[in-house]
Amino acid sequence: FVKVEATKFTEVGFHGRDVDQIIRDLVDNAIYLIKQKVRSRLKEEVERIVETMILDAVVKNSGCKEELADDLGAKYEEYRKLYKGGTLDNMKIDIELPDEGRRNSFALLSLHNLSNLAELIGRPDKGSRTQKWGQRQIKVKEARGRLIEIEFEKHLNSDQIVKEAIQLAESDGIVFIDEIDKIVRSHDLRDGHDSSAEGVQRDLLPIIEGSTVNTKYGNVNTDHILFICSGAFHACKPSDMLAELQGRLPIRVELKGLTREDFYRILTEPQANMIKQQVNKSVDNIGARRLHTVIEKVVEDISFHAPERAGETYIIDKEKVRSSLGKLLTKTDISKFIL
Repeated sequence: FVKVEATKFTEVGFHGRDVDQIIRDLVDNAIYLIKQKVRSRLKEEVERIVETMILDAVVKNSGCKEELADDLGAKYEEYRKLYKGGTLDNMKIDIELPDEGRRNSFALLSLHNLSNLAELIGRPDKGSRTQKWGQRQIKVKEARGRLIEIEFEKHLNSDQIVKEAIQLAESDGIVFIDEIDKIVRSHDLRDGHDSSAEGVQRDLLPIIEGSTVNTKYGNVNTDHILFICSGAFHACKPSDMLAELQGRLPIRVELKGLTREDFYRILTEPQANMIKQQVNKSVDNIGARRLHTVIEKVVEDISFHAPERAGETYIIDKEKVRSSLGKLLTKTDISKFIL
């Protein structure tokens, strides 16, 4: 699943960003999901391998590598209990680790989120295979984290993961394109921006119709990817979209404004709900966007005096809400009349 806003493709240049980036992001998400599944499946095995590596280093550092087999086994079990209990976390050990200089350079560059970064500077996994290894003195706690990542990388760089991710994106991929109405112009209000907005529609058309998009992991076919577009369509109508694009989005659903029952569910059902609701009938119904300001107004006095009244209980009822909001409940929105 990937969510994008259609307006981001009009921000740079005439046509904006390359819309194929949507599919590249979808494949990246699919690879992340597959890797998470692999990590959860191999977690216990990798932790056992890392535990053995660290215990070998601990025993070697303690100078008891030459002891008899029985004594050495007992020593291992003794250190194993200390390791699992966290007692050895701050102990320094000598262990072989790769040089992270080259690895960090790729991580730094990826922060810029450049398109096709891997093609420009080479595949990062190829660079990691040629990294230099050396003995380093490091704390057990830090060594555990780095060794776990190294062991996981041995399994996560396989071509099979990329193959499964591409198949997942092609068969189960969902793309949600928000603000689609912002790249649509009404036939009655044509202006200079029309060419740019219409250009974005034309760029979106091939991937929604079904085409092959080139990514750094291989070609991805969009024939069976589900595309969902949404927009308010205040200044235009869905019929103002390109006819070809309308034909590729055949199912139209009109959403209704939130009701009292919806507000109550929002207030009570979410696990991390906050009292941020107001039924606003005097201005445009914009859903839950204004609720944060409303709740701040209701609890303003309580928040101000909270340090001095710790431990007290406050009850917020209907009368308290009405008295705190006052005219805000009946205020008319006159901003639409101001130039």
